[in-house]
Amino acid sequence: MVVVAGDADNPLVLTRNRVEMADPRLPGSKQPYHEVEKLPLDKAEERLARLRASAGLMAHEAIRALIDETVKRGPAPRAAGILDSSGRKGDSLAAILASHALIHTADGNHFREALAEGCRRCNLAVVRIRQRDLSDRAASKLRKTPAQLAAMVRALGQPLGAPWGADQKSAALLAWLLLAGN
Repeated sequence: MVVVAGDADNPLVLTRNRVEMADPRLPGSKQPYHEVEKLPLDKAEERLARLRASAGLMAHEAIRALIDETVKRGPAPRAAGILDSSGRKGDSLAAILASHALIHTADGNHFREALAEGCRRCNLAVVRIRQRDLSDRAASKLRKTPAQLAAMVRALGQPLGAPWGADQKSAALLAWLLLAGN
């Protein structure tokens, strides 16, 4: 999670944190749909509900702590952005569990939903954008070329040092887009 302040012309990364949503004491919490792949549907649904509740609680606690830390340095965050995958979603749990590709997508979506729930519980508006649409939307809204955006996002991370990988850069770009009023 990356917290960006300022405005669309002068964004500033305040912090970057990893939001841990997999409880090491809870088997299957890292890949929940993989965990339930071989279970009967009713058991799979029960297990997923427990894993969903745990991930949501962990997300809420981490986001609440991040907000508490952030307000010590400035205004409270009002919104959060979540990058959605472009992967296909299954129509039902049975359809998901029948396809290994859908299981991978569902595992990622499990954590995106936990983040969204944690944000809502912290009274943050949630904006979701597909990863593949981010660059074009940001270029249009911020009136910069993708190359200019990439250079500026790289520069945003320089004061923080490593790691400043693709995930952090995408999160910063999304936060910057939210500052611009997307």
